[in-house]
Amino acid sequence: MIDRNLREMGRIPDHLLPPPSLRLTLDRGALASNWRALDALSGSAKAGAAVKADAYGLGVDNCVPVLRDAGCDTFFVAHWSELAGVIAHVPAEQVAVLHGVLSEADCAYARATGAVPVINSLEQAALWLAGGGGRCHLMVDTGINRLGIAPGEAGDPSVQALKIDILMSHLASADEHSATNPMQAELLGEAAGAIPHQRLSLANSAGIALGEAFAFDVTRPGLALYGGVPRPELEGHIRQVARIEAQILQCRNLAPGHAVGYNAAYIANTPMRVGTVSIGYADGFLRSRGPGNALLHGDRVLPVLGKVSMDMVVVDLAQAADLGVGDWLEVPWNIADAAQQSALSPYEMLTVIGRRLRVG
Repeated sequence: MIDRNLREMGRIPDHLLPPPSLRLTLDRGALASNWRALDALSGSAKAGAAVKADAYGLGVDNCVPVLRDAGCDTFFVAHWSELAGVIAHVPAEQVAVLHGVLSEADCAYARATGAVPVINSLEQAALWLAGGGGRCHLMVDTGINRLGIAPGEAGDPSVQALKIDILMSHLASADEHSATNPMQAELLGEAAGAIPHQRLSLANSAGIALGEAFAFDVTRPGLALYGGVPRPELEGHIRQVARIEAQILQCRNLAPGHAVGYNAAYIANTPMRVGTVSIGYADGFLRSRGPGNALLHGDRVLPVLGKVSMDMVVVDLAQAADLGVGDWLEVPWNIADAAQQSALSPYEMLTVIGRRLRVG
C-alpha cells in the first residue's frame, strides 16, 4: 500500500513503479569503441564529441561519462540550456556552446560556468569583448551559410581582439563526393593565416572519413558516435549503440474486411491474428516509418499494419503465432542500415526518441 500522505503529495516511491512496456538499451561499450575508432581515424587530430540534443536523444547522463572515460576531453552543445547536464560530468572549460552569445546574460552565464562560447558574428564578438572577453572559439563560414563570420571579416578589429582557442568551420557536403569539401578546407586554412588561434577544427563524422587533410587539430563527430555511418569509409569501424524493444499489449483475431487503426489504412483480406504494441510516434517511431516497415522477434518479421498511432502500432503475427501479451519485440533502430530508415534520416531517428524511451 502507498502511504496516503505520500500519495496526496505525489511522492510515490520509485520501487513501486511498475516496469515499463518500452525499453531502450544503450551499448556503452559500442559507444566507447566508436569514439576510439573515430579518434584513431582522426590521425594526429584529437576527436571531440557532439553531445547536443541530449547526446542525440540517448541521454547526456548515459553518454558523456562513457565518452569522458574513453578519452574525450572536448564536448559540443548547441544551447546554453544544454550545458548543465554536460558539466555534471566534465569540467565546463571542456564544453563549447555552438550558438554563441546573443545577450549579456549569455556572456555572464559563460563566465560564471567557465564554458566556452563559439563566436559566430562580429556582433557576438563585440558583445563578448564588451564584457571582458576571454577564451572563446570562432566559427568561420566557408560555404554552408548558417553560422559564422565571413572570411572577409577575418581582419576586423573585434575578431583580431578575441582570445581564440579553436578556429572552426563546418562542412556542408561531407557525406558526398563534392568539390566544396576541399574548397572549404582551403578557405579555413586561409582564415587560419589571418586570425590568431590555438587549434583548428573542420571535420564532423563524415568529414573524418575524408582523410587527414580535413582533420586539422580537433574533429567533431556526432552521428557516428551513436551508430550512424554517413560515409562508406566508416563501415566496419562503427557499431550499433541503441537497441529499442516494445511489449505486446493485446492480441486479437481479425476477420476479412476488418480495418486497423486510423482512417482504415489497412483492411484485412483474410483471417489474421495481430498484436498491438507499446510504441508510437510520441516515442520517435514516426508515421513515416509505418508503411512497409516491420518489428522483429528474432529472425521473424512482423509487418506494421495501418497508421502508427501516438502510443501504439499494430503488427501482423502470422509469423509468430506463439507470441502473446507481454512478449517483447525489437523495434529496428540500427541507424547505419539505410534500408530500414524509410523517409527518415539517421539524425532524425536518434533525436526524435521520446521521453518515455530512456535508458533504465
